[in-house]
Amino acid sequence: MFVSNKDETIRLFENPILEYFSHIHPATPLFIFLPACGVMYYFGLQQLSVLTTIVTFVVGILFWTLFEYVFHRFAFHYHPKSETGKKIHFLVHGIHHDYPRDSTRLVMPLLVSLPLAVIFYFLFQWLFGVYHFNIFAGFIFGYVAYDSIHYATHHMKMNNGIGKFLKEYHLRHHYNDDNTAYGVSNPLWDYIFRTVPPHIKDEKNNE
Repeated sequence: MFVSNKDETIRLFENPILEYFSHIHPATPLFIFLPACGVMYYFGLQQLSVLTTIVTFVVGILFWTLFEYVFHRFAFHYHPKSETGKKIHFLVHGIHHDYPRDSTRLVMPLLVSLPLAVIFYFLFQWLFGVYHFNIFAGFIFGYVAYDSIHYATHHMKMNNGIGKFLKEYHLRHHYNDDNTAYGVSNPLWDYIFRTVPPHIKDEKNNE
């Protein structure tokens, strides 16, 4: 498996403002969404028991992992037929596969992530009522973990334990077979929906 160490990027937009906002520092979600996660959890704690807040927080994390898998598999890896669709797909995810070492485009720009967060907040409020604060807190915590792990798999040394596994697992998706290993923060749903890379299964069976 060949992995380039060069941090490459290309210009996406002629408009300098759009181009500027297409780049993002990988630590940005930590400073924006972790405080929001804490606030949401605190609000939930005012209405629910400690045990219930913990359980619903974990439920929110699980919701994120499912969303991560489904969105990556069926939206990011959808193959549009029209030229316009192909251009949109390249902007959304294709560029990441063509330039996987672009460190400023590894996490979602705020122009996309903030509106999505607002939409999911009101969706969860409608679906889950009094439990929505903690489910949403878990959901955005899962998102931050995903972005952080995604950046780490491309730009940090992860030579031991679960870090090494996640790095090798995700890079197989990039450099071996992009029809498998859709889970980035974890392989849970790949195992459930049978999209684990064949060689990962073989390695497990040989242990």
